[in-house]
Amino acid sequence: MEWIDLPVVQVFIYALITALATGLGALPFFFIDKISDSFLGKSNAVAAGLMLAASYSLIFEGYNESEWMTIAGMLAGVILVVLANNWLEGRSTPGLEDVVGGKRKQMLIFLGIMTVHSFAEGVSVGVSFASTMEFGAFIAIAIAIHNIPEGLAISLVMVPNGTSPMKAIGWSIFSSLPQPLMAIPAFLFVETFREYLPFGLGFAAGAMIWMVFADLVPEALEKCKPHTIGLWVTLAILGMSAFQILLGR
Repeated sequence: MEWIDLPVVQVFIYALITALATGLGALPFFFIDKISDSFLGKSNAVAAGLMLAASYSLIFEGYNESEWMTIAGMLAGVILVVLANNWLEGRSTPGLEDVVGGKRKQMLIFLGIMTVHSFAEGVSVGVSFASTMEFGAFIAIAIAIHNIPEGLAISLVMVPNGTSPMKAIGWSIFSSLPQPLMAIPAFLFVETFREYLPFGLGFAAGAMIWMVFADLVPEALEKCKPHTIGLWVTLAILGMSAFQILLGR
């Protein structure tokens, strides 16, 4: 059909694929029956490593455009997530288990951080398509593949804490929905969005780094010995870094 040939529609379809790919990260949990304390600790460690590696990538991608705007974004991200955490502390959240399928309030912050992170990636997709359609398609495919371990990180936090694998797929995809939503305006108004992209990248990185050291690592240390957590965090960083190198990001 002719409408599929429209550039805006193509950008949306590619960006939507990147969002759907995030759900693939939850698939391994359909084959895991029992989740022990040791597995829970290692899961948090792997999620922490994946998020640290992703944060590193976001920071240096932002530095390529504007170092100070990236740093300002990191500071804003940390401030907002700390305020959100303080606001949730001591508050009752009726129906939380029905909404996310798990019992931890921190899961709301975690999902929020990963969703904010997707705004920046959606802008990246749109800006890339504004360069050339071929380059945009390459970046979109790279981000789609990159989103699979991000979906795994989300599932590693949610499933061991009571979320079903099916709901983990849904929330993983939900966290990436800003990608198709932001890709279109970024494609249409490329210069405006390119100017503020470093702030968005830094914002997501700052929030994720806080989450790693304020929640994921401390909880992992409650389940496993420090040297075990250090090993799994390091292996996750190495794996994610190698994955990003293979993707050319």
